[in-house]
Amino acid sequence: MQLRSTAAFTAALISTLLFLLPSATVNAHNITSILNKFPDFSTFNHYLTLTHLADDINNRQTITVCAVDNAGMADLLSKHLSIYAMKNVLSLHVLLDYFGAKKLHQITNGTALAATMFQATGTATGSAGFVNITDLRGGKVGFGSENSGKTDATFVKSLQEVPYNISVIQISNTLPSVEAEAPVPEPADVNITSLMSAHGCRNFAEALLASDAMKTYADNIDGGLSVFCPLDDAFKGFAPKFKNLTVAGKQSLLEYHGVPVYQSMSMLKSSNGLMNTLATDGAEKYDFTVQNDGQDVTIKTKLVTAKIVGTLIDQQPLIIFTINKVLLPEELFKNALSPAPAPAPEADAPVADSPKASKKKKHKAPPAPASSEAPADSPDGAVADQEADGSGATQIKGFPLGVLGLMLWFGC
Repeated sequence: MQLRSTAAFTAALISTLLFLLPSATVNAHNITSILNKFPDFSTFNHYLTLTHLADDINNRQTITVCAVDNAGMADLLSKHLSIYAMKNVLSLHVLLDYFGAKKLHQITNGTALAATMFQATGTATGSAGFVNITDLRGGKVGFGSENSGKTDATFVKSLQEVPYNISVIQISNTLPSVEAEAPVPEPADVNITSLMSAHGCRNFAEALLASDAMKTYADNIDGGLSVFCPLDDAFKGFAPKFKNLTVAGKQSLLEYHGVPVYQSMSMLKSSNGLMNTLATDGAEKYDFTVQNDGQDVTIKTKLVTAKIVGTLIDQQPLIIFTINKVLLPEELFKNALSPAPAPAPEADAPVADSPKASKKKKHKAPPAPASSEAPADSPDGAVADQEADGSGATQIKGFPLGVLGLMLWFGC
């Protein structure tokens, strides 16, 4: 009887603990699948996919897509815009707020100004990336780009609503915008170092300009290039180690932050695993692992784990992400893979200076770490892959061993 009561209590305790643990379940949506149900919107759906806007929409929550049917897309297609200008125009049709049919007819004071994905790109100047929504007489709702100053389209019907997550509605025609339709420089013409410098990656950009790695980047843009650019704070902390590298080592490290293929955020999320880099060359692997961490995407080497924290540009075949740490390849920082050895007898000291050991090193390695718990591999002085709480208690995938012990205690 006592055993049965203990088992019941343990089961209840486990259920309570699992309930209290953070949930990894997130409402997901797929705009392509939603619009596939409506053949009359095949053109709009096609261009969302072609411009990779569909990926961006799927990665956001609390969003409204103002879709236009095939007939309504005719005027936009007649302008023969480049794929990059087309992306800007369609991004003006994606509102960064939830507007279901009911909310559209209950707008406070009859009007609302909504930011769009075009505004979020940073490309739009002033209020060019905003859309005015107006509750008109007779139950109609009008939409107009902020710069047009008039009603350019009207609400037709709701296609699908997942309250406060995504709303897909039909509007009568596309929203015109001189700024969104303006010619966009081809990716090969984009000055990537200027773009990096203007968005928090100046230190990495300057290092790139001073290295032959810049040519490697430029040569790969047309064929596809994904760049993982460390933010300034991360690169500043790494600067002393970077200066200790040879010229070849610096080039390899910079090239290690580029992948010779276009990979959007959704593509990274669906293709976890090892990935070669611009520095990959035969026996020198210089690869890293892409891995999902909830809604985040991380880049893992054997020495550090960095998280993608933003996107500077996404114009296929070029995409530049920002990351919160410098990526450290084991090929350059082999000494940091194992803890510092205990002091050896004096007779064994010459072994560390063995010509054989130095001969194996292709790049000049940074100074040996002062402590086994704070190796030179990590810009912030901590081993990034170690999972521990503030008190140093080790965790299993976020589940504290202390909690496990408590469960076993009550189960005895």
